[in-house]
Amino acid sequence: MRIGLCVMVLGLAVSSLGCGLVHYGNTWKVAVANQVDRLGYSNWIVIAEASLPAQNRPGIRQVTANVESPEVLDYVLSTLEKTQRVRPQIYLTRELSALDNDYTPGIDEHRRHLTTALRSHETTELEQQSLLTLLEDASHNFDVLVIRTPTSLPYTSMFIELQPGYWDAESEIRLRERISRERMDKLARPTL
Repeated sequence: MRIGLCVMVLGLAVSSLGCGLVHYGNTWKVAVANQVDRLGYSNWIVIAEASLPAQNRPGIRQVTANVESPEVLDYVLSTLEKTQRVRPQIYLTRELSALDNDYTPGIDEHRRHLTTALRSHETTELEQQSLLTLLEDASHNFDVLVIRTPTSLPYTSMFIELQPGYWDAESEIRLRERISRERMDKLARPTL
């Protein structure tokens, strides 16, 4: 009886450890799903290479993924494509396009995987320091999810600024121009 109880306790401990390991591997997916469900425009998602400095500001949440950054990007974009509330503005580091496979072995293969994961989304290139500055500024007022990956290639972090899914920059420009014209027309009309 006592041996049976010990075996049962040991079995429960081992099975719960196994469940914990499985859950840990998908924690980043849960975090992405939760963040996308609650975040609006001006919030950020960063898919970080292994050496990107850790952020410790309020409003920044960090999770660790156990897969390479192109796979994380593919999952994040897939999740974002399921919502109409937000859409991604993707920033890549300018340094990434300048890296050479002779000095950074594996970078050409990484870029091929990245191209596939981007799913034809347009990207903007900025220097990494500029992106880190944008991220720091954004973290003062908005939420940031940092997904740290085991990717060990320099300048491969990706920065995603969430934009309104149903309103684009061109529409905003047209709206602002219209408001400005109406204001000018109102000023130009004499009042009686």
